[in-house]
Amino acid sequence: MKSAKKYRPNFFAPPEPCFEWVKRDCIVAPPVWCSVDLRDGNQALIAPMDLNEKLEFFKYLVKLGFKQIEVGFPAASDTEYAFMRRLIEDGLIPDDVTVQVLTQCREHIIEKTLKSLDGIKSKNAIVHFYNSTSKPQREQVFNASKSKITDIAVAAAKMIKERAAGYMYEYSPESFTGTEPEFALEVCNAVADVIAPTPERKLIINLPVTVETSMPHIYAAQVEYIKKHLTRSDSIIISTHPHNDRGTGVACAEAALLAGAERVEGTLFGNGERTGNVDIITLALNMYSQGVDPALDFSEIYETVETYERLTGMKVPPRQPYAGALVFSAFSGSHQDAIAKGAKYREAHPDACWDLPYLPIDPADIGRSYDADVIRINSQSGKGGVAYILEQRFGYDVPKAMREDIGYLVKSVSDKGHRELKPDEVAAVFEREYVNISAPIALGGFTFDKSGDEILLSLRLNTDGKDSIIIGSGNGQFNAAVSALKRAYSVDFTTVLYSEHALASGSKSLAAAYVGLSAGGTAQFAVGVDSDIMTASIKALIGALNKLLSVKK
Repeated sequence: MKSAKKYRPNFFAPPEPCFEWVKRDCIVAPPVWCSVDLRDGNQALIAPMDLNEKLEFFKYLVKLGFKQIEVGFPAASDTEYAFMRRLIEDGLIPDDVTVQVLTQCREHIIEKTLKSLDGIKSKNAIVHFYNSTSKPQREQVFNASKSKITDIAVAAAKMIKERAAGYMYEYSPESFTGTEPEFALEVCNAVADVIAPTPERKLIINLPVTVETSMPHIYAAQVEYIKKHLTRSDSIIISTHPHNDRGTGVACAEAALLAGAERVEGTLFGNGERTGNVDIITLALNMYSQGVDPALDFSEIYETVETYERLTGMKVPPRQPYAGALVFSAFSGSHQDAIAKGAKYREAHPDACWDLPYLPIDPADIGRSYDADVIRINSQSGKGGVAYILEQRFGYDVPKAMREDIGYLVKSVSDKGHRELKPDEVAAVFEREYVNISAPIALGGFTFDKSGDEILLSLRLNTDGKDSIIIGSGNGQFNAAVSALKRAYSVDFTTVLYSEHALASGSKSLAAAYVGLSAGGTAQFAVGVDSDIMTASIKALIGALNKLLSVKK
């Protein structure tokens, strides 16, 4: 890389210490949310949405629970203007939703913007006006003094107040983070003096991170400074509008809320120019994870992703917080094991606060599936993850002694194929390699008689195509089968695992039995499945013996 000497810190810290916000360790209530998807988000698209797409997006934002929506820049294009008119003329604005229109501090643009609002209820509209106040913009773009910049904002405030009486007003010193805090305060106070807000009719002062130029704590200090020194602070709502140039848009928004901001402007998935706006979904679900109801409904996150991608043409990255396809997925064996054990713990403690390992929120709360999203199997997976899939999806409660053997087998299949295995593929491997293994020995049937404490068992078998009957005895049917098979096939094995359980409820339920046999330092495991538990057990026993015999060959 070239020398970094041409760069320097290009932010302006407040002229006094402003770090009271640091003492607040959490956000305790949701802000007022204002979606700017239809303006900031839309103007950043390669192909901006058409009228019908904007209408559908607007309705979806309302469905999610947004009460303030910036619908566009009506003076910017015919589509933007027509969209505003359509919302009003077709009565599409719910009574509890306020739409916001954006305008520069220029007379002809203000006029067209206000004209687009004709016929709207005054309580349903916010007129958002702005002009750039930053040092680079003043010097390089406008060649204007501070007093000239202030005059522009004041003139616009007078015009809007006179011609748009009754609406709510919002002012933004654009590029706030590149503006000296003392000057930003001066402009904001000048605008507030013109608007003359009251505690009943407040003015929104929006402090945008138009370009991120500092670490989040500097922005929070700037917000605290402005809030502390506004002359009409009891009549002003501080709003934050972070962008994500340094990748800290969410942190800036959260820090600003701790510093006294009460309102957030952002977009779904952070769609916006350059690196994007702040992602409202991440912000809202961060709050949710701390026990704060965000007052937005993201309980069907797949639907939100699908709607967003279809209407914007953008894609949600697989690692996007909360909504990405892989964010709840655990491939690592140790992570899978911890999640599986945490899920078991939670079943026993359903009323406990959520603190499952590796999962900051319950995926089910936003419509995610444990089976499809959480435990996923590849060559890095472990025995716990495989066992979890088999139990949750297919009902097999695999004993611990058998899990490592299954885990290595499934991992090897994934490794050879260089790909993830879907749950059905995991089950297919498991059933092919462990369930009802019937070669070379297959069970034809069995009968038994009881004489005192002893069971006499007769097994009908087919071995390599030849039928035979073998007999064994023991203190139970399973032990009698063990005795018969040892004698008939001259294999001195030890039973190291036996377990059984029902696979499903009801009269037609199946049972699963698990058997492990060890001989000559080798252990083999098998599973029997049948409607009769003893038949399942003997199938498992024969399956494990078949695997021992194949190893001996």
